[in-house]
Amino acid sequence: MLLVLLAHGALALAAPALVAALGRRAFWVLALGPAAAALYALSRTRAVLDGDVPTEHVPWIPALGLGIDLRLDLLSWVMLLVVGGVGALVMLYCGAYFSREARGLGRFGGFLVAFAGSMAGLVVADDMLLLFVFWELTTVFSYLLIGHYADRTSSRRAAMQAIVVTTAGGLAMLVGVVVLGVTAGTWSLSAVVADPPSGPAVTVAVVCLLAGAATKSALVPTHFWLPAAMAAPTPVSAYLHAAAMVKAGIYLIARFAPAFSDLPAWRVVVLVLGGATLLLGGYRALRQHDLKLVLAFGTVSQLGLLTMLLGYGTRATALAGLALLGAHALFKASLFLVVGVVDAATGTRDLRKLAGVARRLPVTALAATLATASMIGLPPFAGYVAKEAALAAWAHDGDPLSTVMIVVVAVGSALTVAYGLRFLWGAFKPRLPAASTPGTPGTPDDDGAPTTVHPQPFWMVAPPLVLALGGLAVALVPQVGQELLGRHADTYPSGDPGHLTLWDGFTPVLALTVAVLAVGALAFWQRDRVERLQAALWFPDGADVVYRRIMRKLDRLASDVTAGTQRGSLPFYLGVILVVLAVGPGVALATGLVGASGADALPGAALTADRADVLRLGPFAIVPWDGPAQVAVVLVIVVAAVLTARARRRLKAVFLAGVAGYGNAALFLLHGAPDLALTQVLCETVTLVVMVLVLRRLPPHFSDRPLAASRWVRLAIGVLTGLVVMAFVAAAPLVRVHGPISVDFPGEAETFGGGHNVVNVTLVDIRAWDTVGEISVLLVAATGVASLVFLRQRSGDVLRLDPGGDEPADPTGRSRSRQTRPGTWLVAGPTLDPGARSVMFEVVTRLLFYPMILFALFLLFSGHNAPGGGFAAGLVAGLALVVRYLAGGRYELGEAAPVHPGLVLGTGLFLSAGVGLVALLAGQAALESTILDLHLPVLGDVHLVTSLFFDIGVFLVVVGLVIDILRSFGAELDRQAEPFSARGARERVPFAVAGTRSGPRAGSRAGSRARTGEEDA
Repeated sequence: MLLVLLAHGALALAAPALVAALGRRAFWVLALGPAAAALYALSRTRAVLDGDVPTEHVPWIPALGLGIDLRLDLLSWVMLLVVGGVGALVMLYCGAYFSREARGLGRFGGFLVAFAGSMAGLVVADDMLLLFVFWELTTVFSYLLIGHYADRTSSRRAAMQAIVVTTAGGLAMLVGVVVLGVTAGTWSLSAVVADPPSGPAVTVAVVCLLAGAATKSALVPTHFWLPAAMAAPTPVSAYLHAAAMVKAGIYLIARFAPAFSDLPAWRVVVLVLGGATLLLGGYRALRQHDLKLVLAFGTVSQLGLLTMLLGYGTRATALAGLALLGAHALFKASLFLVVGVVDAATGTRDLRKLAGVARRLPVTALAATLATASMIGLPPFAGYVAKEAALAAWAHDGDPLSTVMIVVVAVGSALTVAYGLRFLWGAFKPRLPAASTPGTPGTPDDDGAPTTVHPQPFWMVAPPLVLALGGLAVALVPQVGQELLGRHADTYPSGDPGHLTLWDGFTPVLALTVAVLAVGALAFWQRDRVERLQAALWFPDGADVVYRRIMRKLDRLASDVTAGTQRGSLPFYLGVILVVLAVGPGVALATGLVGASGADALPGAALTADRADVLRLGPFAIVPWDGPAQVAVVLVIVVAAVLTARARRRLKAVFLAGVAGYGNAALFLLHGAPDLALTQVLCETVTLVVMVLVLRRLPPHFSDRPLAASRWVRLAIGVLTGLVVMAFVAAAPLVRVHGPISVDFPGEAETFGGGHNVVNVTLVDIRAWDTVGEISVLLVAATGVASLVFLRQRSGDVLRLDPGGDEPADPTGRSRSRQTRPGTWLVAGPTLDPGARSVMFEVVTRLLFYPMILFALFLLFSGHNAPGGGFAAGLVAGLALVVRYLAGGRYELGEAAPVHPGLVLGTGLFLSAGVGLVALLAGQAALESTILDLHLPVLGDVHLVTSLFFDIGVFLVVVGLVIDILRSFGAELDRQAEPFSARGARERVPFAVAGTRSGPRAGSRAGSRARTGEEDA
């Protein structure tokens, strides 16, 4: 089973490449995924019937009892056959349905196969959390499939409507799954059904599960999303809305009914929603003129009937429900595919405009006739067998509720006959009626001529015929279906076993069937009067109208809330966050400390009673300081923080905040943490540089007004937040009842990580997954910052000097040539204004740049056993580039780092994550380190740990981040700040080229850009 799911994933990923290579014929290859699922189910038929249920288990988080558990029992077997068999035929149909020029087929094919795989995973999942994951995957992929025609408003609206409704139900279902799993003490689906828990919480959980099923299967009042989803391509409607997605809710009901159908809440929800959906869907289908909408509302009606049968709770109704589930998949998928053929052949789905189609498409007409006969319940088709079994089940049930069920099903079935005949006649009638009364419902306004019909390819005609014939074939052997489907029906708690048969004699059930067919045929015969009657009757606003009203009001409410809270002031946002942090947790902490007494407040404080260096402040036990140096540093930090809050000038505030940061680094150093101190110093330095670069484009003051009151507010918020955080820091160690896991880090760092620097080994080995997440955030932040700064399209070019030396000087007299005079300290120094250059700074930069790079490499390679590591090394290398940029400008940055920062960032992330993949391929845990002790001829003994490559990835990410920041806040802001006239003059002369290529092509490319004005654009 797992291999089948992986095959779907592989095909989904390969779909764009297959479509690019094979065109629409790639769908024939993609059909192998669903076909494999159906073949797998068929190959396990004997094992399923013998009770030897195939299972697979892949551990995931054993400590929490979570794993990938798959199980193929009888219900899963039936659903896998439906999902796989119908899916394969729909894929073959797609190969002929789409035109050769259709766009987005690769994406569509990938989404369709991925949906099929998600649906297959849903029906075989035996872990409730895994089932929910697949459930939500079907929601996501259905959204992408419904919205395939993204250029159409109706398609986008339908996709959004579907995902909003089904996701809301999915969230309710998640609540039910969690409550049920916690109450039962297991996440195993089969275990919960075999030994169901009880109690009020379980009742609530069951109702939540039914809410998820109702939204997925389009039950009242959330039925409206299904007809709207007909904006999707016809293959999507045939698969998702006939055989797969809408069946997910029915599957959930059938799965949990043996355990919970005896609950009163279950019965009320299932029967009320099912009955209302059955009648409303059939009634609405009689008013539609679009063939797909007739089938859509018919599907809604049939889903209501399936809900009633499979959720009623008796063995006989369950057997009839399973039979109808398979029959419905066959005839409804066939009819949707028929609509696609008719639409492609005639260019319309309006049944008022179709005539003479049967003569030109006889095979399609035959498929439609067979499928419609099964849908309305004519013998000898599968629909007839299932509906006869349903009526017989309730007729022989002694429950007084059975009479109500028979009446509801009979009325619903009569409506099915009426809209089924409406569909068949509307699509294939021999001629149009005379237009005697133009504008009358059901009467066209044309001359009654037959519709122009174009022949369709074999692979569009064959799949619907195969499905329709399948509905005939399975009905001819009802005893086989009874033997197969009865295995799951027997798991229901009550009732006598049901029967599937083509002929059960002259019984009241047969008479009722004849009456249903007669009433339905009469309603079709008088269809014009029925439409006029429906138009004359008052009908409340549809659920879709109510939905749109709710969404509009929700949008207005969101706009009002946003206008009141999102004021465009970052200080306001930060102030609100800090106040909530201080008030919420602060009040909780204060309440806990006041309400407790003695050792109950902070148990750890009692252990320090005999220590003379401990200061008791209420329930707290604190060591004020270890030495006078700490007091001096703290005083500096406090003064800097207060002055920062009171500062009016931006530059002053930035430097004062930097003083506070350097003070924290001094505290780290005094506490014996040189690694942390080094990292803090480097981070503060880079932050100061970045802030100064940004301040060049900001006003010198925060505001033109003094705003003295706001300074005190900022100071008060800062003091309050600091006190609350300090209280938490002081309380947390004193309430600990277990030893921290960090006490084992030194031993683990040396034994498993192969290093003595606990901090670095923790980052690259013990907590490597955390580091992967952090560097991913760095990459995303760099991308976001650059996107905000670049006013034009962000290209992959790097500003470099022209390799030639014979260009004319620009109007300012500055050279852009890489050929410099002897004694020039920086290559790009001549590109700066003479007044902006500092010879001393250039000399210092020339002397420090390469030693800083060497020091960064030293920190990188020695960080496993000494202070350093990839993060600190990357910051040192980044500072070297910062110094180079400050001394020589943006062209000097391009010469110092002639590479695109995105390439460096991506390479670093790939290298860090790739180490984990290599470990997996070697049979180890992800990101597990390997220690290699080598003896090399020149270097001697070498102690190599594979986590070094992870550290190199971190190093590259940090360097790439600094380059991207310098390119955005430095070079790009420099370019934007230049006067337009000067910039235009410079760019008209090809002194500097954007790119890393050398030679005449590079110069000509720059000249071409200048001529076209691309840079100024």
